[in-house]
Amino acid sequence: MDMPTLPQPTFYIFKCEQSSPPGMPKPSCVNENSRDLFNHTMQTLMKNGVMGPVQLVRTSCLGRCQMGPLMLVEPGHYMYAQLSKEKIDKIVEEHILGGKPVEEYLIPSSYWGEPVNLVK
Repeated sequence: MDMPTLPQPTFYIFKCEQSSPPGMPKPSCVNENSRDLFNHTMQTLMKNGVMGPVQLVRTSCLGRCQMGPLMLVEPGHYMYAQLSKEKIDKIVEEHILGGKPVEEYLIPSSYWGEPVNLVK
């Protein structure tokens, strides 16, 4: 069966949706204040007509809980930290649509160093 040719997505946005039960020592990316950030991101992408070329993916823990709520934009390994609706709007406008990462919202390098080279 022939499959239609579809372009690859331009971006993948991995949004942490980890929700820890009350009393857990580790912070949670989804709580009372951040519960609707995934839906807000989706609506923002839809309003800008980029659902499809930009794939929004719910994911569990991205391993930087102390800096949450988080999302990872690929390509490029851009980890955005301490998200809010306003920050997401600016990330979509400047990074996704404008091609320029929003430096002031990126996770500090002390929490997000260079990837480990697995090639021997």
